[in-house]
Amino acid sequence: MRSKVLWSYLKSADAQFGLLLVVLVFAVFLQTARFDFVNFDDDVYVENNPAVQAGLNRQTILWALTTNYQANWHPLTWISLMADTEAAKAASWLFDISLGRHNSGFYHLSNVFIHAANTVLLFVVFNTMTGAFWRSAFVAALFAMHPLHVESVAWISERKDVLSTLFWLLTMLAYMRYARDANLRNYGIMLVIYILGLMAKPMLVSLPIILCLLDLWPLKRITFNSGRVSKAIVPLIKEKIPLFALAAASCAVTLWAQKSGGAVARLDVYPLGVRLANALVSYVAYLIKTAWPANLSVLYLHPGRNLPVWQVVCCGVLLLAATTWAIRSVCSRQYVTVGWLWYLITLIPVIGLVQVGKQAMADRYTYVPLIGIFVVLAWGLPDLLAASDTSPVRFRRTLLSLAAIGVVLILAFTSYRAVGVWRDSISLFSQALKVDPTNALAYNNLGNALVDIGEFSRAIYCYRKALKYRPEYADARYNLAEAYRQAGDVDKAIAEYKRVIRMYPNYIKARNNLGSVYALQRKYDLAIAQFKAVLKIDPENEGARKNLKNALRAKTLGL
Repeated sequence: MRSKVLWSYLKSADAQFGLLLVVLVFAVFLQTARFDFVNFDDDVYVENNPAVQAGLNRQTILWALTTNYQANWHPLTWISLMADTEAAKAASWLFDISLGRHNSGFYHLSNVFIHAANTVLLFVVFNTMTGAFWRSAFVAALFAMHPLHVESVAWISERKDVLSTLFWLLTMLAYMRYARDANLRNYGIMLVIYILGLMAKPMLVSLPIILCLLDLWPLKRITFNSGRVSKAIVPLIKEKIPLFALAAASCAVTLWAQKSGGAVARLDVYPLGVRLANALVSYVAYLIKTAWPANLSVLYLHPGRNLPVWQVVCCGVLLLAATTWAIRSVCSRQYVTVGWLWYLITLIPVIGLVQVGKQAMADRYTYVPLIGIFVVLAWGLPDLLAASDTSPVRFRRTLLSLAAIGVVLILAFTSYRAVGVWRDSISLFSQALKVDPTNALAYNNLGNALVDIGEFSRAIYCYRKALKYRPEYADARYNLAEAYRQAGDVDKAIAEYKRVIRMYPNYIKARNNLGSVYALQRKYDLAIAQFKAVLKIDPENEGARKNLKNALRAKTLGL
């Protein structure tokens, strides 16, 4: 009996379209199985992370649950990466299979599988809620193929994006079940899934508000009488209090992790006015990139105080007008209200009001928010065409279907090319420099990638360009010194180490390496002075302690 039910479902349009979505995702993203780690978080998150490389065991799981490594608390993400390590080990042992350097391909493939699962889940969720097969299908196809989502899938370090979204959608699915049968068991299942999502990434803090929007449309748990909201809204908000409490706790933990990790920028660096201005512009910039996904980059540097006032004002007016229109549509076109507010609200945690890092915006931040825009498009365009076109219904449907297929195929082709940029660090940061030739961080990371393959002259050029656009960039100055040292130009290396130390006296790596260079030149007094300075800054620095011991011994023996 069960086999007949399963076979019947597999022959259904839902299952067949879900399979088509999976095929589309793999056609675009399977190429990542050959890709390397990039030297932008992947190196510290996975490649050189002892806990992740150790795989799953009691100690590493405890570490994942308690660490704020890299200014984040997302234990489920760490555990999923450790599971990839175990899978890579098993494949190597059982089948003698390895993918990429240090098995990077296994981590990439997990992202692809999760993105495929997210795509199918998104289709299932909206199709179940609305019963609108083709509109739900269009939302899922846009989500699967949009180039702005490439970063979340092709970047190993963004596992937290795809994984947390998996639990976001599962929470929505569980909430639908609870809305139809409100009992403690169904609520408990939803609560557990939500907690797991928060443990993957705190992006889910806005989900309780989105569930309130879903009560309006398409679940219709909130109704309007003569333009007034029904009293049912109060108990619907009360039932979500535990979700809001969990979201508040997640916000507190996230702020603690980011502040203790030094990731949160101070208000004197990015004042509140600067943050608000950048947020307004970013909201509109994301929409522009959604419509025209060109010149994508791994890093859009924050403009600071350099945003033109007219640009901020225009963006603010556009957002206000769009929000007013969306709210006024609450009685007639509720999908507009829900879709637009979904976009606005889900971007709030990452829009830069709490500035983390040096980016103004990031493609990966659109992974969940753009679902709202896709909903507006999928439901709004057919309604708009029906209202303005008097042609037969069949003709309109055919026209819309062909247009939708064309858009998805164009996006798929664009995404395929965008995915290729992520094959290695050189390709990734070369693309970033095409978008912004003044991007100092991109020059620095490109230089690091060139050093890895022994291209020291090109690396030195990149570091110098980074310092041209950002003279106070200590890491670029240190990397320049390292490149000179590895290239054999010791005098220039010493000069650059000294410049770093003058700018940042507590830069331990520069002092340690300068001491090592002096020791090789048998200038032991100068070397000893540097190693002692390091130990004064960091008394627990074992490398400096060992170097000091060796230098003192060499000086005593007259070596």
